[in-house]
Amino acid sequence: MSNYKILVVDDEEDLCEILKFNLENEGYEIDTANSAEEALKMDISSYDLLLLDVMMGEISGFKMANILKKDRKTAHIPIIFITAKDTENDTITGFNLGADDYISKPFSLREVTARVKAVLRRTKQEETSEAPEQLTYKTLVLDIVKKKVSIDGEEAPLTKKEFEILLLLLQNKGRVFSREDILHRIWSDEVYVLDRTIDVNITRLRKKIGAYGKCIVTRLGYGYCFEAE
Repeated sequence: MSNYKILVVDDEEDLCEILKFNLENEGYEIDTANSAEEALKMDISSYDLLLLDVMMGEISGFKMANILKKDRKTAHIPIIFITAKDTENDTITGFNLGADDYISKPFSLREVTARVKAVLRRTKQEETSEAPEQLTYKTLVLDIVKKKVSIDGEEAPLTKKEFEILLLLLQNKGRVFSREDILHRIWSDEVYVLDRTIDVNITRLRKKIGAYGKCIVTRLGYGYCFEAE
């Protein structure tokens, strides 16, 4: 039915086997691991999706996701968190780490199957759709090819890092990125960069894009997002 390969990581062996059995019946190729430590020894880059429990041993699901999102070989792999933790803060933490969905225990197997299908379908569409050459918001135009930003037809003199931060936020309007997430995405090759560097660049960026600066919103305790008016 499909060639999708999924890795289920959960310290409950019985749950892993149940998910494996039911998802294999849907045509997926399923592997399981009973800890993040075990999973990280596997070739995770070969998987199309991870079903990842949050509450595990020394390396939690959140910590494992953070490790994967820092690695360019695995950063693109969609993650669905499966967990008994369902508070708002936990959900926000999961999505800030780049999770594509979040399922709280107890759950129905039909729900898991439906969410897996939805995430894989969305991911496939994103991979096959042609990347736009420009991003626009009202009169703010970000030219991805020419690496230029203009407002009302006039170019805004952004640095490379300011351009990349604006591109990240504009591509993901409404999504909150933590300082750590921005550091790893924009300064991935730098050996040592302070969190304060993000704040300085954001402040400069806000000034350079004029009235649109207020669209870059600070979520105290979480990070930054581009919020449409």
